[in-house]
Order: sequence, then structure tokens, then C-alpha cells
Amino acid sequence: MKQGSGTATTGQAYGESWYWDKRYAEESGPFDWYQKYPSLKPLLNLYVPLHHRVLIVGCGNSAFSEGMVDDGYEDVVNIDISSVVIEAMQKKYSGRPQLKYMKMDTRYMSSFEDGSFDAVVDKGTLDSILCGESSQKNAAKMLTEVGRVLKDKGVYILITYGTPIYRLHLLRNSCLWSIKLHVIEKQLSEENTQRRKWELTSPIPLDGDGKSVEATLRENPDVHYIYVCMKDNP
Repeated sequence: MKQGSGTATTGQAYGESWYWDKRYAEESGPFDWYQKYPSLKPLLNLYVPLHHRVLIVGCGNSAFSEGMVDDGYEDVVNIDISSVVIEAMQKKYSGRPQLKYMKMDTRYMSSFEDGSFDAVVDKGTLDSILCGESSQKNAAKMLTEVGRVLKDKGVYILITYGTPIYRLHLLRNSCLWSIKLHVIEKQLSEENTQRRKWELTSPIPLDGDGKSVEATLRENPDVHYIYVCMKDNP
């Protein structure tokens, strides 16, 4: 995947279920895209109270949700398009009622009623969809569904490599959001959080087209972008 744009640059079918079924059948052990829970914990705690109901989209075999429950979150629902990984995770966490795993396509979340969740966390799923066929159309479907299943004033937390110029228009066209932007360094170990260049819990100034972010971060910042999108009343 190209680390700045929103289009596919490889032949890998990141947006297809068969790709993930094959990958998870061959992989053992958990894998976290972009960031692990301890790195993002301060931001999650800032925007998502422990008693809130949370949806993790494209959960894979990540230990992120386990970290949330260990931290005190009480109701974390996880969905993924791969039946292989969902079956494995259901078995792995059968003794933890706070964690629920369901096979589901983020573009079609009809099993959930409108306003089912206080928060939705996306760590690379939108990016994966943007690497598949009909990427813009499918991304719009996903974001519309995310907005639908969120309660009013609920938050969609998107962790991505996508800069504002490639993400803001997608977000703003899908739902009525109030958007804040945070950044976190890539590949920052849990032990070195005190060496952060950017303060995770402090938003970056964000203007209409995102150009203010470029001025703040300078060229080619080695960061992941975190869009905190609060659902506004229509």
C-alpha cells in the first residue's frame, strides 16, 4: 500500500475476503496493524469511557480488543470479513464475555440497529478497502454504515496512514461529523512513549482542506493519522 495516497498500488487484494481467509489460515499468533493498544490507550480513554459500547471493525487476530478489556472496557464487539479469523477468535476468547466476535462485512452491517454503538474503532480497515476494486464506492458504503450504527455524539476513531488531503473528503461526504485530528509516531515502542515528538492527546490544527496539517508536521512526517469523528445531529 502506498503510504500517503488512498489508492491501490499492489496486486494484493486487501479488500477481498478470500485474501484474508487465506492469510489468517497461514498465520499464527496475533498481529496488530499500525499501533498496539498501549500506544493508543491515552487517546481511547480520552474519547471513549470504559462503560461505552465499542465496535472494532476489521478486527483480524489483533490483541487490541483484549487490551481494551484488560483496561476495563466492558462491551467490545469485533467484526471481520474473514470467517477463518472470527472462528479462531471466538474460540480463543470464549471465556471472556466482554469480547464478542461476529463475521460481518463493514459495508453491510444490517445485523446492527441504528445507533447501536457509542464508538467505532478502525485500525486499517478503511485503508484496506481503499486498496480493493471499486475502492471509493466501497469506502463510502462502509463510512455510511459506520455513521448509521453510531449513536448521536458517538465517535468514529480512524487510525490510518492517509493524510487529510486523501481522507477528509471521504469522511465529510459520508456523514455529518465534527472532526479532530491527532497523530502518533510510527514504530514507537511502548517503553519509549516519553520520547514522543507529538503529544497524542493534543489535536493538530485542522482547516477545511487539511493544508494546515502539512504546515504543522512539515514534509513526509513519519506518523499515523488519527481522525476522531463525532457524529453530529442532522
